[in-house]
Amino acid sequence: MKYTWSYSSMSLFLQCPRKYHRLRIVKDIVEPPQQHLLYGSAVHKAAEEYIRDNTPIPPKFGQFTKQLDAMKALKGDKHCEHEMGLKKDFTPCAFNDPDVWARGIVDLLVINGDKARIIDYKTSKSSQYADTKQLELLSLLTFKHFPEVKIIKAGLLFLVVEDLVPREYQSDDQQVAWVKWINDVQQLEAAIQHNVWNPKPNFTCRKFCAVKDCEHNGRSQY
Repeated sequence: MKYTWSYSSMSLFLQCPRKYHRLRIVKDIVEPPQQHLLYGSAVHKAAEEYIRDNTPIPPKFGQFTKQLDAMKALKGDKHCEHEMGLKKDFTPCAFNDPDVWARGIVDLLVINGDKARIIDYKTSKSSQYADTKQLELLSLLTFKHFPEVKIIKAGLLFLVVEDLVPREYQSDDQQVAWVKWINDVQQLEAAIQHNVWNPKPNFTCRKFCAVKDCEHNGRSQY
């Protein structure tokens, strides 16, 4: 039973198994590009090139320079858009390894001896509903790829509103942290094994879901 998963794919599966099945497995539906996602991708690219190559930030993103300068000033080896993979036996591997099981991409990873920083850029206009689970998974992958790292200070950097949502992770806590991820993965495995993809009504049903032939589309109570 070969499959791969990441924070985004697992979030989609937990949100609605049917939507996950149609978008990620059957792939008979392609979500149209959304303006806010295109904007976010452009900001990520500008940040990557500025920190890695010292490429000037485009004027339209100039308001983010001060925050990105603070990221450039962090001490340590910087890795931009750093891809990591993990095999099912928890050994680190390349992002596209034939046996990759879990994947993650860190917007900015800074390694400084036994300490590391993980920064994930966000272009949302509010940090009120920040989801830090992504930081935890990226930290778990980092501990496997950089075993010398014992402490990770991570953060969701909301560039537009100039806010940082911080988290800290310890290498000694890895085993406990993996438990809840494995529980979610086991749900995905069961769906794959039995080929059962039940819909789960949620806030995207009414207006945002691309699965138009679902009985819940446009009818959600949310």
